[in-house]
Amino acid sequence: MTTASGDESYAFEIVLHGRPDGTLPPAGLHVDAWGEWPTRAAPPLQLARPMTGGFDEAFARLGDLPRMFVEPDGSFVWTSPTEAPWWQVDGNAVEKDGRVLLVELKGSCPRSAFDRLLAAFGWPGQAMLVQLLRAAVFLDEPTFRRHAACRGNAGDGLTLRPR
Repeated sequence: MTTASGDESYAFEIVLHGRPDGTLPPAGLHVDAWGEWPTRAAPPLQLARPMTGGFDEAFARLGDLPRMFVEPDGSFVWTSPTEAPWWQVDGNAVEKDGRVLLVELKGSCPRSAFDRLLAAFGWPGQAMLVQLLRAAVFLDEPTFRRHAACRGNAGDGLTLRPR
């Protein structure tokens, strides 16, 4: 689905990790209702490393986004402007040693809003590795974006919204 501004819509249930150092080897193919997706191997010890950015700084940047509600415990909710098609992203960030370890995200939003959300966590300087929550597989960022757009185009974002 594409928004009125021509921005594609993403739908997702994911966990963001800072991308570990080096190239991650292929780990097979994940097949779901939206297609076939090459996965990456993610060494557990590298996933235990926090992102480069500080937790408090990330939440200050999140708090600067319009219509973003943040809690000190790491949870947040971001909603669309009233004049736009409705979207919502629910999230929770986990802290380790004063930095962001991982971020759970569920919902749907336009690609441009997703980029702004990632930027709060240091992207594009902080490379991201994305774990599909239900499938528990890891995708590189470009593969994740194709997956999220396919889910958005299929209208799956409607099923990820609170009722």
